[in-house]
Amino acid sequence: MLERNHLHIIKEVHRLGSVTAAANSLNLSQSAVSHTIAKLENRFGIKIWQRKGNTLVYSQTGQYLLKLAEKVLNEFEHAERVLQVYAAGRRGIIRIGMECHPCEKWLMDKIRLFLNDWPEVDIELIHTFKFDGIAALKAGEIDLLVTPDPIPSMNLFFTPVFEYNLCAVVSHHHSLSNKKVAEPKDFHDEILYTVPVTTNRLDVYTQFLEPAKVSPKRRVQAESTDLILQLVSANRGISVLPQWLILPHIESLSLHCLKLGNTGITKAINIGLRNEDTKLDYMQGFLELAAGKKFKA
Repeated sequence: MLERNHLHIIKEVHRLGSVTAAANSLNLSQSAVSHTIAKLENRFGIKIWQRKGNTLVYSQTGQYLLKLAEKVLNEFEHAERVLQVYAAGRRGIIRIGMECHPCEKWLMDKIRLFLNDWPEVDIELIHTFKFDGIAALKAGEIDLLVTPDPIPSMNLFFTPVFEYNLCAVVSHHHSLSNKKVAEPKDFHDEILYTVPVTTNRLDVYTQFLEPAKVSPKRRVQAESTDLILQLVSANRGISVLPQWLILPHIESLSLHCLKLGNTGITKAINIGLRNEDTKLDYMQGFLELAAGKKFKA
């Protein structure tokens, strides 16, 4: 029988790179870990990993069990936290996934308001830049998704809660600072600072540069939008960010905003959740705080 302790071992061996280290992490002896895995392998007639030199290489079966462990153990841990919350007389936990890197500042403000209004509900924040947020929402790995790019999907509900304009941002010392509208060709000789996601998830590429067949001289990724603004302020390059994120720093960092093309690019922060969760009062409460208006399921 495949048991939870098997998955713990498989995950820890992969994380730490050796059976010995995994055994120490799990407070087990090395022989106990080896015996447990050997018993599992013998029962199903499989090999989970093979040793090549000092490295353990996972088999196809081992890779499958590793993916299973990462998913199932996370669900177990979440379930245990939920039970602890219920035992303490609280309502539950909302696991929020984010696919909008610059939206974190906006979201933190909404979370602060929500925690004040709903003291019996906890929040967990999950950054979803490196995985598919829609798939995570469908699979129950998160309960609420914040995204600028909703995809209509069966059994999922999306609603826009905040519209904003994207704009190019440059230093006041930059040659573009005397313009009000940026054209794609203006990016050709520029270093472009972006958040760390693929270009097919960046509107400056998909809606502005690629249709004009223009590429920047170089793209540099940065985790922090604060760092991006500092780099732009120092005239190291340019960026494209939500206007609301830039405006508070216009004077202090000597920045200048440009509209992207004559029509501009308007986006919206959307919140997605599973249809059955729209009936939960605390989910409705979060949506109302995020949108600033009454929500009807």
